[in-house]
Amino acid sequence: MSAIVSLTDVSVRFGPSRAVDGVSVDVKPGEVLALVGESGSGKTTLIRAIQGLQSVTSGQITHTPASGDRPTGSDRSRGNRGVQMIFQDPTGALNPRQTIYEIVAEGLRIRKESKDEAARVARALSRAGLRPPERFFPMYPHQISGGQRQRVVIAGAMVMEPDLLLADEPVASLDASIRGEILALMLDLVGETGLSILVVTHDLGLAWNIADRVAVMYLGRIVELGPTERILGSPKHPYTRALLSVVPETTRMEQQILTGEIPDSRRIPVGCRFHPRCPLFQSGTLPDEVASRCITEDPDQLDSSATWSVACWAVAADGEPEDGSVGA
Repeated sequence: MSAIVSLTDVSVRFGPSRAVDGVSVDVKPGEVLALVGESGSGKTTLIRAIQGLQSVTSGQITHTPASGDRPTGSDRSRGNRGVQMIFQDPTGALNPRQTIYEIVAEGLRIRKESKDEAARVARALSRAGLRPPERFFPMYPHQISGGQRQRVVIAGAMVMEPDLLLADEPVASLDASIRGEILALMLDLVGETGLSILVVTHDLGLAWNIADRVAVMYLGRIVELGPTERILGSPKHPYTRALLSVVPETTRMEQQILTGEIPDSRRIPVGCRFHPRCPLFQSGTLPDEVASRCITEDPDQLDSSATWSVACWAVAADGEPEDGSVGA
């Protein structure tokens, strides 16, 4: 199957800062791909580039609509109705002076698609779990709960009937009791419409519950990519292991506390960008040849077509992940 969106060697720079540094990844039709990593790893910048809210310095982003329409490149992605985004803070994303109806209908009006507007708004609200939808038409954001506001944000995206939904920490600001409902709604939308979702999160527990595949991002680059059960059940990259070791569900793993903070993207370390914080490198147990490569050579980009890909010299020396490849 053709990818809904395909990224090829995408980089985003802000002066000397390499926020996204050569990312290649595909999002497949009907899949949920979780992009995980610490704050500062470039996740939000990457999805803003996919949406067209951030210019790409180099590389290519190609969106192939599920309808089979002509693909669109990254230089023409602004205003692409097939790619919609929902944000972390639903309150900040909603205009307090607009009614729920006006908020959901806004995308249709911008694109001058007023035909059957009321029916499409009602269908989008209903799909988002706000029923009966007409009851919400005249209401304002302050009159509904936080969970309902996030459903309005989702309805505003779904009214455009997108192929791909970009979700930036979609439940981070919600109460724990509401998070499960919103995640279940997102999965229902995938099942009902064939929608693809790229969800950004720092929470590997969330990825475990919702994603088909996981892409682990560190300092502007994806360092591990593969099926959720395999990556989170048996992570290969030391960074993925460290992230996973602090997830409460993974009691069988020894907790690893990473030293220091993620480096400034203006000063990416020479060699493997993770080696200054890598527990495996710092342990002194790596063979001299591998340790030397860690401090002198940056692992190649991942093979995004492989089932499971890892960018790590130590993993490369150990052997390839089952049914995948080592991007090194």
